[in-house]
Amino acid sequence: MAPTVAEPVEALPRPDLRAVGEDERAPVAPAEFRRVLGNFATGVTVITAPAAEGETSPAGFACQSFAALSLDPPLVVFMVGRTSRTWPHIARAGVFCVNVLDAGQGELCRGFARSGADKFEGVEYDAAPASGSPRLTGASAWVDCAIQAVHTGGDHLIVVGRVEALGAGDGDTAPLVFHKGRFV
Repeated sequence: MAPTVAEPVEALPRPDLRAVGEDERAPVAPAEFRRVLGNFATGVTVITAPAAEGETSPAGFACQSFAALSLDPPLVVFMVGRTSRTWPHIARAGVFCVNVLDAGQGELCRGFARSGADKFEGVEYDAAPASGSPRLTGASAWVDCAIQAVHTGGDHLIVVGRVEALGAGDGDTAPLVFHKGRFV
């Protein structure tokens, strides 16, 4: 018996491209999304920026959505909620420093996670060499950046930073890790 040759398959028609309508519901509930993705452990950072022109104090917030993006050129990325009150201050400064927190810095992280208060009260820091952003004392590493690009991503902004300087401590300390809604 001779082998049969399959007939060519006709491609399915291309769907119309469209934006998501206001009346369309999310495919998963936000609480379930948070619960499931909470199984992914993340490191914890504090993103800081110097006081922008006309401002009196530096800005900063706790951030667990941070990653390396590119080696050449050296780029990093962090995500921040579009409703953040701290983000506009960082955007105006045009620069930021990522402070990678040490396992013993949970209280420091909580201070930067709160809204409305002076987050730098009682916090020791010096100026990062390229941007002048606060470099938090005791952080296990720091990455000094200039804002390269900002993209929208749902209810967050995706901020790309060009690395201008960086460093890490000499010690072999454990990082602060967040998993299932708590520090571990």
